[in-house]
Amino acid sequence: MASQDPSDTGQAPTIESRMERRFIVMTTREGFLQALDPLIPDGWTRVTVTDLDAIGPWNEILLHRFMLLDLDDPGAFDPLDVIETLRMEYQINLPVFCLGGDADLQGEMRLARADRFFTEAELLEMLPRFFELYGWGR
Repeated sequence: MASQDPSDTGQAPTIESRMERRFIVMTTREGFLQALDPLIPDGWTRVTVTDLDAIGPWNEILLHRFMLLDLDDPGAFDPLDVIETLRMEYQINLPVFCLGGDADLQGEMRLARADRFFTEAELLEMLPRFFELYGWGR
């Protein structure tokens, strides 16, 4: 993943862009995306990527409410690199909810400050609550 200079802010976000309800999903598994889609409330936008650089500079990542990070998608991206880039390089405290993964990977992700870990079924069950919590009453 290419490094981005945190001082390179590009254009300042508008109030409207800050109020948009967006979340990041890092996966290539179509089955998970198909199970996720019916749970997304009106007014929310899913941004599906396998590389943080596809979102834009670090300040664009800040405009998202949370991230779903698939630990069961081997080869699509390095989840440890993603969380380390978010937390240590960009110093972003975006909530990161991890899906799957074995105990060793979850332990590494926990040390790198990933927030929570779920099975696919648990995550799909929790999503309506996340949309409510991160909707900011709008």
